[in-house]
Amino acid sequence: MSFSKEVKSELAKQISSSRHCRIAELAAIVSLCGIIKITKDDEYRLFIHTENFAVAVKSYILIRKVFAADMEVSVRMNIAASKSSIYIVAVKDARDSKKILEAVKLIDEYGDINEDLSVSNIVIQNTCCKRAFIRGAFLASGSITDPKKSYHFEITSATMEKAVQLQHIIAAFDIEAKIIQRKKYYVVYIKEGNQIVDILNVMEAHKALMDLENVRILKEMRNSINRQVNCEAANIRKSVTAASRQIQDIELIAKKRGLDSLTDGLRQVAQLRLENEDMPLKDLGLLLDPPISKSGVNHRLRKLSSIADIIREQQKEDKQDDN
Repeated sequence: MSFSKEVKSELAKQISSSRHCRIAELAAIVSLCGIIKITKDDEYRLFIHTENFAVAVKSYILIRKVFAADMEVSVRMNIAASKSSIYIVAVKDARDSKKILEAVKLIDEYGDINEDLSVSNIVIQNTCCKRAFIRGAFLASGSITDPKKSYHFEITSATMEKAVQLQHIIAAFDIEAKIIQRKKYYVVYIKEGNQIVDILNVMEAHKALMDLENVRILKEMRNSINRQVNCEAANIRKSVTAASRQIQDIELIAKKRGLDSLTDGLRQVAQLRLENEDMPLKDLGLLLDPPISKSGVNHRLRKLSSIADIIREQQKEDKQDDN
């Protein structure tokens, strides 16, 4: 089972105790995956189509608990995707269909239906109802990427108006969702890992939240270890490069002037560096008599480097004079 299906399976088991929250969640489901047919007698018939079995079960439970309506559940093969099935929850009685549509505010007091099935804000006035609405919207047309791969949460809608409404509802919980058009659909999405944790908490998907947090912690630990290893490797490369340059300077001085030409302090450091090519400066300082600090050793090595640079300049001038 994919991570997205696991989240939906968990949410399908979340049944709000309040009637208004159940209606808000059902409103989102009907708005995003509901189909309303008008019979020859001008009566409404409500159908909910979904590829997720858990969503079909949740829709059935909500309608049964709130409206005590009779329903038929059927399964059809998805022609567009031969490996998947479409679950259809059909409300049998036209009067029950009308009652449901009136409760979720998809038809007005005159019996006229909103053509795009957009939900009235009256249904989602309370904070708890906003939570339920987001949960229903995700169940109906949402998906979430496995956090082991990447962080991505999205809910798809057929119109920009629905996408904007959902974006505003999510913003009520201080979560910044963005909208992008993908073919003929409008996608409300979240990419930040911490905000996806927040939206899971809003929907009350607590198990999924903990699973995602565990993955985030492991990722952060790995990244931290990798940064530390890379930093240490860079420091080692830097130290090796510096030691190699110091030895080249000292060997040039020994060849052109001899180490005896140096002061006692510089000669001691030069000899110790030649004898201990990989030794850190701090340890070199402890071998001196008397011992000196790391910065003291570094100061003497810079002096040796300056002497070597002078010799190199003299060699360049001698070549130019020869030419």
